[in-house]
Amino acid sequence: MSACVPAPADSARTKHVHPPHSPPPGPRRFRIAGADVSASIAVFLIALPLSLGIALATGAPLQAGLVAAAVGGIVAGRIGGCPLQVSGPAAGLTVVTADLIQQYGWRTTCAITVLAGLAQLGLGCLRVARSALAVSPAIVHGMLAGIGVTIAVAQLHIVLGGTPQSAVPENLAALPAQLANLHPADVAVSALTLTLLFLWPRLPGRVGRVLGKLPAALIAVAAATALAALAGLRLPKVDLPSWSSHALAALPDGPVLGMVAAVLTTTLVCSVQSLLGAVAVDKLVAARPGLTGRVRRSDLDRELLGQGAANIVSGSLGGLPIAGVAVRSSANVAAGAFSRNSTMLHGGYVVIAALLLVPALELIPLASLAALVMSVGLKMVSLNHIRTVTRHREVLVYAVTTGGVVFFGVLEGVALGIAVAVGVALHRLTRTRITHEETQGGHHIHVRGQLTFLAVPRLSRVLHQVPHGADAVVELDGSFMDHAAYETLQDWQKTHTAQGGSVDITGRRPGIRISEPVEVDDCRCRPWTAWRNHQCERPPTATAPPDAGSQDTTGVADLTGGTGGTGGAGGRRGTTTSSPTDLARGISAFQRNTAPHVRGELARLAREGQQPSQLFLTCADSRVVTSMITSSGPGDLFVVRNVGNFVPPPGEESGDDSVSAAIEYAVDVLKVRSITVCGHSGCGAMQALLSTEPGGAQTPLKRWLRHGLPSLARTPGDGDGAGGPRLAGRAAADTAERLCLANVVQQLEHLRAHESVSRALAAGGADGGLELHGMYFHVGEAQAYLLAEEAGENGEAVFRRVLETDLTA
Repeated sequence: MSACVPAPADSARTKHVHPPHSPPPGPRRFRIAGADVSASIAVFLIALPLSLGIALATGAPLQAGLVAAAVGGIVAGRIGGCPLQVSGPAAGLTVVTADLIQQYGWRTTCAITVLAGLAQLGLGCLRVARSALAVSPAIVHGMLAGIGVTIAVAQLHIVLGGTPQSAVPENLAALPAQLANLHPADVAVSALTLTLLFLWPRLPGRVGRVLGKLPAALIAVAAATALAALAGLRLPKVDLPSWSSHALAALPDGPVLGMVAAVLTTTLVCSVQSLLGAVAVDKLVAARPGLTGRVRRSDLDRELLGQGAANIVSGSLGGLPIAGVAVRSSANVAAGAFSRNSTMLHGGYVVIAALLLVPALELIPLASLAALVMSVGLKMVSLNHIRTVTRHREVLVYAVTTGGVVFFGVLEGVALGIAVAVGVALHRLTRTRITHEETQGGHHIHVRGQLTFLAVPRLSRVLHQVPHGADAVVELDGSFMDHAAYETLQDWQKTHTAQGGSVDITGRRPGIRISEPVEVDDCRCRPWTAWRNHQCERPPTATAPPDAGSQDTTGVADLTGGTGGTGGAGGRRGTTTSSPTDLARGISAFQRNTAPHVRGELARLAREGQQPSQLFLTCADSRVVTSMITSSGPGDLFVVRNVGNFVPPPGEESGDDSVSAAIEYAVDVLKVRSITVCGHSGCGAMQALLSTEPGGAQTPLKRWLRHGLPSLARTPGDGDGAGGPRLAGRAAADTAERLCLANVVQQLEHLRAHESVSRALAAGGADGGLELHGMYFHVGEAQAYLLAEEAGENGEAVFRRVLETDLTA
């Protein structure tokens, strides 16, 4: 036997070898985190009444809502690419499903659901999920708003004790007669449900915080059911027939084109809603401390596969179409879920409830479920979305989509929205405003919008209004210029400079300048790019003649060609310019690109004087850019910076007249309403405090750092365990970060000792008086933390993360 082949006995022994000091390997145990269990219960309590209500709103058998909720939790939860998204019957599918049931019947609708699931599987295999997100948000929000209006108007009839019609116009026409023939029992139950839905999350005090953990939907439906039972009200209730008579899917029966349109509509609505929901869940996960890194970012193609598989199973078992549900998903994240186990458990609970809780479910009044679904429909018309689309000048797209869905249907409404969105985009592309203004320094021509061949006649007419020999500035406020416009502008420039005039063509962005020949430059610096720490390097020799095609004005340089131009030296950062220093180049870029836009505002401030509302005291560290991290502009902040963001306490020995004078001036003269002390990560002053040995030569830096010794004294060391100021959601990275946090709290105490500050704090007033705030900015994460008013569980100061705006409404 070869020496390289172990003997059988040796081979058997090696199979049982395990690392020292570790138990022998055993069978892997399936473990579920306690947070997942509690989150699954919370989601189940929300999903149960909503699933029944959505089934009622569609006209489907009520068991279909339970089937879809169970399949969405188990199948989509197991296969889908977004672990914390909860799928099930969604309000956004109500109108589509109701139309299908009315046209084709329930069993054919189930078959359409199966076909839509197959289509989703195909799209997932083609990996086109990201392409679905290219649909304009205005269209998506308009579609959801239209569906919400349709749901609310239809369910209003059931709330009043009647029966809804098949379309919104018919429901609106029948509403006066319904109001004249109210059913008091239905109205009373519905009113109680709506009242509890509104008031339950707003219960005040500690009791409100405890009770608020129970879902408002469950409480509202349970209370309405109890009222109906105790008062002996006779009104329609949930009717769950025996599962033995439950209708399953049948072969499609209907016109081919109609069936294809139905499948496409169902696929579109299910897919878009689920993908947008997955993106929204990613935002919620990123905003929750402790989840980043533990929960993977959504795989949208896999999510599409999971939704397709769930729709196939749901349709086959006689369930409603399935999509990701925002209400349940946000509740799942808020309840502390860590994995897909919570979603799957909630589906299992629905199965148990559908089999064992039928007698209890049949006590629920239909009016209460209708009120619940009506409130969901009204929430789909989000004022936040309306403000957003208005700000982005897409309200027309939103309104047309909403109206199309309400009056014609989902597919027709979306098609109208897409058509209007394309029309608006083309209008913006072709709409170019060209103005000419004569100033003391010469003539200023401003081009707003994209410069295409359609604008060439107007551009030529305005350019020829500039007299021969005059100085001219042409400002291009856009990102695209085609070849026709380029040739027109270039020919005019050559002619004008030959006649003794000068031309300076500038752009809104840094470095947008045009010249002949065009200089190829791959620089992608942003307006706030640092001078030294983010230099753009230019390719060795990269000159080329003008492209015969379209020209993008963000990639072209100076049009002056060196003849008669007034172009300054401030080209792009990192390119060769005549400016000897970075400072000169930065000033030149400001004069060219920023000054024209802020000149009016600075002129107003020069006339009226400074009136800042905040004193912002922070470190002199070059990485802390106050205007960037606070999104503030000229006149907003009165900024004081020093090494370590120290506020020396008042007094002749320990005080510092420079900082004290700034505080006194800000409070007594400028009347600021707020003072913020801002520390930051990686602070050199804090590192110096930790590393500097006592004694030795007293340099100016050492004398200044003595103002941080009280902060050092209140900072717990590495071996001291918990204690001291902390960040919410995670422990401090090291002693230096703990010192940074403690320093902010300590400097706020020093600030209160200043006479002007203590006097302003004591005075108060109708407007609330002076406020003090602590802030910590983590440079590497670009994340700000604000000192919370309430202390932590152990009385320590807590800095809470400032979150971005929630877009998942």
